[in-house]
Amino acid sequence: MWASLIAVAGTLLGSVTAYLLQQRGAERSALRRERLAAVTALAVALADHRRAMWVREDLRLSGADTAAYDTARAESHATRSAITAPMTTLAVLAPELIAPAQAAATASYALRGAQDADVLTAARTAAITACDDFVRTAAKAC
Repeated sequence: MWASLIAVAGTLLGSVTAYLLQQRGAERSALRRERLAAVTALAVALADHRRAMWVREDLRLSGADTAAYDTARAESHATRSAITAPMTTLAVLAPELIAPAQAAATASYALRGAQDADVLTAARTAAITACDDFVRTAAKAC
């Protein structure tokens, strides 16, 4: 009789342990997916903003008409705003990634007010490099 009770208790304990381990694994997978989605969304938002800033500043430097510049400026404001949500999500889900994420964002913002085309190109290259560094860091962390 004791052997039967021990066998039943062991089976139940094994089942509970397996269930808890399965739940923990599922939670980790869900967190990883959410972090990956936040990293991806931020990388896309940074690329969009970098492109919008390039267009805006290129128009400014080339002396384009006011209407074209104003349109590009409005787009750059929208793309900068689009960085906020994924940056916030990343700060909550992966705070260890916020420093490289902010560095990538700051590099994208630095395209503003370039003195000439060469400075604009250098700022764009630096922004691309900072975003690539962010993604590489995120790949190791996720």
